[in-house]
Parts: sequence; structure tokens; C-alpha cells
Amino acid sequence: MRSVVVAPYASSSYYISNAAASAAAAVAVATSAEPPSKLVGGGSEFALYKGLRRIGTETEIGGQNAQQLGLASRCSLTIQAVQAPVRPPSTLPAKRSKVEIIKENSNYLRYPLKEELETEAPNINEAATQLIKFHGSYQQDDREVRGPGGKSYQFMLRTKQPAGKVSNKLYLVMDDLADQFGIGTLRLTTRQTFQLHGVLKNNLKTVMSTIIRNMGSTLGACGDLNRNVLAPAVPYNTNKEYLYAQETADKIAALLAPQAGSYYDLWVDGEKIMSADPPDVVEARNDNSHGTNFEGSPEPIYGTQFLPRKFKVAVTVPTDNSVDILTNDVGLVTITDDLGDVKGFNIYVGGGMGRSHRMEHTFPRLAEPLGYVAKDDILYAVKAIVATQRDYGRRDDRRLSRMKYLVHEWGIEKFKSVVEQYYGKKFENFMELPPWEFKSYLGWGQQGDGKWFLGVSIDNGRIKGEVKKVLREVIQKYNLSVRITPNQNLILCDVRKTWKARINKALAQVGLVNVRSLDPLSVTAMACPALPLCPLAIAEAERGMPDILKRVRALFEKVGLKDSDSLVIRMTGCPNGCARPYMAELGLVGDGPNSYQIWLGGSTNQTRLAQVFMERVKVQELDKVFEPLLFYWKSNRRNGEPFGDFTHRIGWDAIRAYIDIYKGVEKQQPLVPVKVDGNIFAGLSEVAEKLQVKPSQLASEVLLQYLREAQKSEIQ
Repeated sequence: MRSVVVAPYASSSYYISNAAASAAAAVAVATSAEPPSKLVGGGSEFALYKGLRRIGTETEIGGQNAQQLGLASRCSLTIQAVQAPVRPPSTLPAKRSKVEIIKENSNYLRYPLKEELETEAPNINEAATQLIKFHGSYQQDDREVRGPGGKSYQFMLRTKQPAGKVSNKLYLVMDDLADQFGIGTLRLTTRQTFQLHGVLKNNLKTVMSTIIRNMGSTLGACGDLNRNVLAPAVPYNTNKEYLYAQETADKIAALLAPQAGSYYDLWVDGEKIMSADPPDVVEARNDNSHGTNFEGSPEPIYGTQFLPRKFKVAVTVPTDNSVDILTNDVGLVTITDDLGDVKGFNIYVGGGMGRSHRMEHTFPRLAEPLGYVAKDDILYAVKAIVATQRDYGRRDDRRLSRMKYLVHEWGIEKFKSVVEQYYGKKFENFMELPPWEFKSYLGWGQQGDGKWFLGVSIDNGRIKGEVKKVLREVIQKYNLSVRITPNQNLILCDVRKTWKARINKALAQVGLVNVRSLDPLSVTAMACPALPLCPLAIAEAERGMPDILKRVRALFEKVGLKDSDSLVIRMTGCPNGCARPYMAELGLVGDGPNSYQIWLGGSTNQTRLAQVFMERVKVQELDKVFEPLLFYWKSNRRNGEPFGDFTHRIGWDAIRAYIDIYKGVEKQQPLVPVKVDGNIFAGLSEVAEKLQVKPSQLASEVLLQYLREAQKSEIQ
């Protein structure tokens, strides 16, 4: 029996699709309920009905009647009245994106995906392409192997691992699947998941079912719902705060996972493999005391429409910004009492990276403080935030549908007041936090339980070739579990001390060297996969990053920077920001074939947004910008001043002026003596000491600024 849910937005008004509208009209006649009153909102997309007020009752329309109503005669149709949340908008936008229509008509992510998967074609249609994202897969086309027959279709699968935790069994299964059904590589993502590329359509069910049956999941790894929940990957197994953060990530992932069952229907024939959710998660999901739920719906939180766009959550502990906490829709930070026990959470909201080129109304945004809640209330608070975005986020323009735009448009105080209606109480004041630090967790560390972990640097997260082979051998031989970090690296867990030397030797044979031997540039660098598989990519990223790092390191040597000097470089093939380039000290964002925007001014601890500095710079021309930039930094930075802080302080006008007059390291003019009044020199020296720079350097900056202002005055 096919079930169609009729979801009201008011106690006696129901918004339903065309098919359901026709059926509801028949039911209204058959039951003497009031007839449909009028069409509203989306025109033919929605119909407003009065009646059908018997909540929880069902009316069947079988065979012939269904056919007369324009419905598939091969199944019966169930019309089920469903009570909606009490505080959604009273009207819907006149226009909705086509993806919204696809979701609404999909029978909770089933139709037409199921039908499309059964065809002989190597691809699926547009509607199914949108729906399969919710199941954890993207349809892709390898642009470099297109033949006379057209596109080379394949699928990318993305797993879902809260806090990046991967069992030994699942890692070995993913490694096997990559060889048997993929392109022979595993990709670690910036959201602590695996990506498996190159799966053909006729192998999708085999791969999906294998992952599910080995206690893995891809459900919700993509699509308009909560994505993988980040948390520090480090296995500090006796640290109460880290353990609580990771446990909370697990619970939020469970709370916000789809419930209607289409995932298991499609991939394991309806068998639900996963273990039961924790009782507090079930209780929070089912609670509707403040109007967050669709009562009686198989999707109590998401309804038929799910969310307007993807939704990202991260959980961490104070100081640990391994998760890029401010880039998420929701960021949670543990707060402890005097005994070190977690008592609650600070909540950030409204972060996000995606934007579109030459559309200034789209932009990256940092999350901002919302407030504090007690630990027992955190699931209810997160659910209230999700409900607010669900009901008020834009559904007409997907470029503007992320929650960051809602927070930006409303302001934090209005946003908070609406969330508090769904939450049922006021948020407490945001607690003071210490400064954030980036933590890579590379190298050896102690877990606290007598065992060790080893953070392994994986170039751009791509596990392939001999590295893949040796990692598998080590993980299998020592029965290790692993963690995926938000910086695309891998942590080997539960290592006994007596194994360390043998593991070091095995990994060194394939170039997985000790962290002390790594180039510091590689430790913080990130790139998205981009070409040739990502359909959004317009420039290289993963394949281009190794050359960029080599060129930057060569320029370091040329301008006189030390081997220990470094900066955060991130690179993406499009403006969507999957590798979070807008948080980098030096971000490269593809804006055309072999062409990039250059973003400057992010911080080493990922707490300040970079700003665009130049656009449409060809990849072969990047050194002409990088060299003067690096020399300017080396010659004029304050003591220990990071590159991002330097560019942010100096400003774009000064940097552009310096690049214009730069003539190369060898041709830079030497310092010349300038006589100044003794009192002026004393004051200059005093200020220079406070700024931790040389008096000559400060004098040069002041005079350069004066000359620029003088030149501007002459022009005006």
C-alpha cells in the first residue's frame, strides 16, 4: 500500500500535492467532509483543504477509483491526516524550487528513485539524482573519459561516521569495496567520512547493502538534512570531556537521521540492520510539547519536505578547533564544572562556507553565539534550531536556503526568540571560552588507557596505491580501529606500545613519515576532489595542490623564509567551499579553467574569515603574486606574526601597492640611513618594542602609509 501524507499548516487547513488533492476531494465527498476551498501558495503545487479532521484515521482508495483520480492503479492509496507543528508560517512562498517539488512527491525519498534504479540505463533521471543524495550518493560523470556514446556515468558514495569513528571491520570492507567496485582509492573528507568513487549503477545496491550489513551507513551523508556530525577524532579514551563530545555527536546524528525507512527499503529490502537508538534520543525525537514535530508522520522532524538545504553540526571541547567549529550551521562546545564533568553546552549558529561567484548576496559566514543550555537539554535545543530552519528557511532559491542567510536576515536576537518558542524556554548566557587552537593530532599520542594512537598524514585525503595496501595490512594485522579527522587525515587507534616500532617501519616504507619530517605546509593544507568527477568543479584542486605546495615552499626558500615557517593553504575547484578555503590564510578558489580567486587574511586557528584579494589569476601566474606577498611578510612581519594576521593587518591596498613596486628579491632596495629627531626616534623605538618589530621596519611602514595617502590626495 502506498501512503500519502496530508500535512496541515493549521488546525483545520491542509497543504497537499496534486495527487493527494484529487484523492482528498474524493475522500471529502465519500465522508461528507467539507470540500476543497481554494488553491493557495504554490498554485497547482498545493491545495488548501478543510475537513479530513479525524487525525490518525485512514481512508483507502483502491484500483479503479485511484485510476480515475490519475493515480497509479497498481497500488492502493492511503490518505492520512497528519497534525503539523504549531508555529510554521501561515503562508508559503509563491515559488518553490523544483527540488522542493521532487521531495514532496517522493513518498519519503522513494519515488522515482526505486524505479530508476531498476532500469537498464547507466544513469538515473533528474528527480532520482536529487533523491539519491539523501541516501548518500551523487551521480557523477568522468569528464576525462567521455566517449562517442556520451557521458561516462558513475556514482560517488559517502559514508556517515559521527566523530569520524570507523571500526576495524568497516575499514576493511570499505577498502575491499574500493577495489572491487570503485576506482581503487578511498577518499577521506573534511567532514570525517569516506568517499568511494567510480561505482556503477548496477553495483550500487551491492555496495550499499554491504556497507549497511557491516554496521556502516550512508544515510543522510548528502541531501537536504543533517549531514555527518563532526567532533574531535582523537581517541582520548579517559578524557570525560572529549568522550562526552563524541557521544553527543553520535546522539545528534541519530536524532536527526531520517526515519521513514526508504533507505532500508531500497538497499536491504526493508531489513533494518542498525541497532536501536538510545532512549534519550527516542524521547527527544518524539517530544512535541512545543510544536516541533509532524504528529503521525513517518518523518516526525523533517516531514515530507525535509530541510531547505544541507545542515551541518559540529561538537567540540574548549580550545580544540580541529572541527572548524565556526563554519557549521550549529556548533556545540562542552562546558564543564569544577570536577571536569560536562554540565552543558555553548551553542553557535549561522556558519557556512558556500557562495556563488559574482553574486554578492551569497557569502561565507562565521557562526555566532546563541547561548548556553544544560547538557540534558542539548538534543531539544538542537531540534528546536532545526525546526526553525525547516519552517522559516527559504525554499524558493537554493543559493539562499542555508540557515546562515536566515540568521543574517533576522539577526541573532530574532532568531533566538523564534528558536526559544520551539525549545520552550530561554537560553542562558553564552559562557566565556579560552582562545581556539588548530589541532592536527598527527604523530604518536597516548589514549589514556595504556594504548597509543598514531595520526597519519594523508595527502589531500586520498588513500591509494602502495599507501592503501600497507595501511590495510597494518590495520588488519593489529586489528586496529581508525578515526577520520576533519583535516582529511587518518588516526590509527588502540596500538600497543610494543607494536609502535614495527608500525613505524611499515609505514615509512611507503612514505608515511614521522610528523617531524613533514613539511609544515602539508600538515594544514586541504583540497577538495574537484576535477574530473565533481560536476561543480571548474578548476583543479586535489590534483593541483601538490604542485602548489612545492611552488610555495620553493618561494619560501627564495625569499629567505625558514623551513619551519608555514601558512594555512586551502584549495577548491569551485566556490562551494568544501575544503573551507574561506578560513585559510591563503585560499585558492577556482573561478574558471586553470584560474583562481586568491583569498587572504584567515587565521591559523580558523576563527577569522579570509577576504577575496584577487580574481581570475591563472595558475601559471600565481607565483607573481605569491613571491612579493611572501617577501613582504618576511620583511615586515612582527615577531612571530602569522601570514594571515599580517595580511589582515596591512590591508589589501598596501599589499597591492607593494606587489606593483616589487622587483624581485635580488633587486630590492637596501635600507638607507635617515636622520630623525632624537625624541622621535625614542618614541619610535618604544612603539616598535611594544609591537615586537624593529624601529626601521616600523618607520618604513609609517612612511609608506604616508606616501600612499599623499598620492591619493594628489589624485583627488
